[in-house]
Amino acid sequence: MKWMQFFTPVKSISPKEAREYVVKHPDEDFTLLDVRQDSEYQEEHLPGAVLIPLPQLSDRLKEIDAEKPVLVYCAIGGRSRVAAQMLSGKGFKKVYNMSGGIKAWQGNKAVGPQDLGLHVFSDMENPCDVLKTAYSLEQGLREFYLGMEKKSDRKEVKSLFATLAEIEIKHQEEILAAYGEYCTEPADRQTFELEVETHAMEGGLSTEEYMALFDPDLSSEKDVISLAMSIEAQAHDLYMRLGTRLENIQAKEAVNKIANDEKKHLESLGRLMDTL
Repeated sequence: MKWMQFFTPVKSISPKEAREYVVKHPDEDFTLLDVRQDSEYQEEHLPGAVLIPLPQLSDRLKEIDAEKPVLVYCAIGGRSRVAAQMLSGKGFKKVYNMSGGIKAWQGNKAVGPQDLGLHVFSDMENPCDVLKTAYSLEQGLREFYLGMEKKSDRKEVKSLFATLAEIEIKHQEEILAAYGEYCTEPADRQTFELEVETHAMEGGLSTEEYMALFDPDLSSEKDVISLAMSIEAQAHDLYMRLGTRLENIQAKEAVNKIANDEKKHLESLGRLMDTL
């Protein structure tokens, strides 16, 4: 009987355990499922989460890979428990309910609608084009940090912005390495620099949009790092959402690699925050 699926036992894990799971596993190896409403998702969501509101879940089960583990969350844990029981009752092999929901989550969050920033990659399926655009977004963020370094009056903050700009160079080198793996044409920094468009930064938003969204105190080292972490969280979220939409396997693989790199970048910024 259909109602029996809601009595299927499910495993609940704490937000701390959920974060450890997310950090430990590559994004493509599991599904992070948000079962709240669209308005809630736009206000805040976990980076890379797939949104399927609970009322729609039974009709959209085919959108979720039943062979992969599914980590489900909602606002406080009630809807996600129902969703997890439903998935388990439908034969999904590994389902975890995050107790306490997003309100108990202590990690980074993303904001905005499901199509936020995707216009930057509009109609792209070739991995080379995707990687060039990703490089451009990294360059946009690097130039933002360099611009903020010039504007800052505090020595400590100027040094921090310079460090963040140097980190973006390393990110660009990772993309160049991926370009060399997927594309036959030469990959060098000089060629990429000629094609850079800096109207947007990582995550697909402009400088002005990020500043309006997070309103950081640019004289505070912690606010600067917090801003950088917010941008990386948006970037991780964007690449995960892009990866689910791409049809080209190589492009999807390239984007998944960038998404996992963004997750590592977040962890390194967290360690930098701990030193302040």
